[in-house]
Amino acid sequence: MSLKKINTVLAAAFILFILWFGTEFILSPETTAPGFGLPSWPSGDGGGFLVVKGIRDVDLALVLGVLLVTGHRRALGWALLVGSLAAYGDMATVLAHHGSVATALGVHCLTATLMVVNGLLMLRETRKVAAAPATPAPQPA
Repeated sequence: MSLKKINTVLAAAFILFILWFGTEFILSPETTAPGFGLPSWPSGDGGGFLVVKGIRDVDLALVLGVLLVTGHRRALGWALLVGSLAAYGDMATVLAHHGSVATALGVHCLTATLMVVNGLLMLRETRKVAAAPATPAPQPA
């Protein structure tokens, strides 16, 4: 299987996973939140922050999806790298609030690290295309 196909499958899987997870946080945060890894439900009006997290995830998935569908593979690689910071941030949030270490590392850290790998592979795939010097067309004599 070519690097381009592997990258496409990985990116599509991330897009679908992030879109699904974000949508779940928007539609039913009370049932989705326990899987995030935090030890307790937010008090007061804190539940609204879970919807914000869902909106962030859906937005990220849509940006990645548009870049994939329109063929902007180098930009997609960079967006995967930058988007991984959200998952690393989620990991740090879970750990800082005494949440599940297993979820922090097994879900958030693993997702972020795989996004970094996919982003770097995407940049490697597109490196030659981006670095190729423009050669002038031969002129008739």
